[in-house]
Amino acid sequence: MKTILHVEGLKKTFKLSKKQQKIEKTKQKLKVAVNGISFDAYEGEIFGLLGPNGAGKTTTLRMLSTLIKPDEGDALVDGFSIVKQPEEVRARIGFLTSELKLEDYFTPNYLYDFFSDLHNVPKDVRDERKKELFERFEIDKFAEVKVANLSTGMKQKVSLVISIVHDPDIIIFDEPTNGLDILTAKVVTDFLIELKNSGKSIIVSTHIFSLVEKICDRVGIIIDGKLVVCEKLDTFLNGMNLEDRFFQLYEETVGGLHE
Repeated sequence: MKTILHVEGLKKTFKLSKKQQKIEKTKQKLKVAVNGISFDAYEGEIFGLLGPNGAGKTTTLRMLSTLIKPDEGDALVDGFSIVKQPEEVRARIGFLTSELKLEDYFTPNYLYDFFSDLHNVPKDVRDERKKELFERFEIDKFAEVKVANLSTGMKQKVSLVISIVHDPDIIIFDEPTNGLDILTAKVVTDFLIELKNSGKSIIVSTHIFSLVEKICDRVGIIIDGKLVVCEKLDTFLNGMNLEDRFFQLYEETVGGLHE
């Protein structure tokens, strides 16, 4: 299998404000959000980055997507460095995050065209792909409705199609079903599987066990900023369900950290 993503020693530290220190219940002025993470992901698979809230999943994906720079380490996305070649990386990935806020006064139609132009998608290709995706996610009925008047689920669908206007081979999704109703979540989940079956490489972060069990080929477990497991999902489960196996690992890991 071709290595589509090679991550080596990524580290990211943030300064904590007094308010954040209070929330974190700490007097430390610095927080190591990601601490030396290394792993590989392969072409044509869905790799799941699993961990509790605050474990470092989103920070990792934001580094991989070149939104923030690592303090240490690097990653090669299809052979291109996130540190030295960020523009090449951005051209090859789609990135969906719950932090993507769509402007209220624009319509899905306008936003799709705008992001297509940013990626230099030819007009005929843009229009054909937009028709296909808008029909698939039932956005066509709301194409001229301002974002402010869309439901949460529809906003997520619009965000998803905007993130893949350029038909990228590598797609990075941060909590793709977070906050969605069960019907919309199923539409998104089925679409991820279809993308994989078409040969796309997908990196997904989540804290939802059922999503990982349903779609992921391999899994990385991140706890307190460190990657403690990275292997095939079946190998990690070893006959257990994911929830039980995760908490077994969590207790072993956190208990070891506190000894």
